[in-house]
Amino acid sequence: MDTGSDFDEFLHAVPRLTIVALLAPAGWTEFAFIRDSLAMGDSALSKQLSALAGEGYVEVRKQFGTGARRTLVRLTPKGREAFVRHASALERIAATAHAMPADESDQP
Repeated sequence: MDTGSDFDEFLHAVPRLTIVALLAPAGWTEFAFIRDSLAMGDSALSKQLSALAGEGYVEVRKQFGTGARRTLVRLTPKGREAFVRHASALERIAATAHAMPADESDQP
């Protein structure tokens, strides 16, 4: 089984992977929606978004309006490509595991 360069160690961390998976089908997404959907604290989410932005996987935009500040996040093309490639690598790993015959010595 060759996952090669498709497997992304950085992206594989559970918090980052879940954030990117949530953003994959969306455009600009509000920070509060991400936080609430993933049941993360503000600080933990901010830390992960900063890491993702540092790798060029997400773009973060702050909007200032009528007294309220909104933080919006979206995947960059690089982030979307990395997620698709990583998800494909995980699917190949799972397919290989499903294709393996059961070890008969494990049978009662």
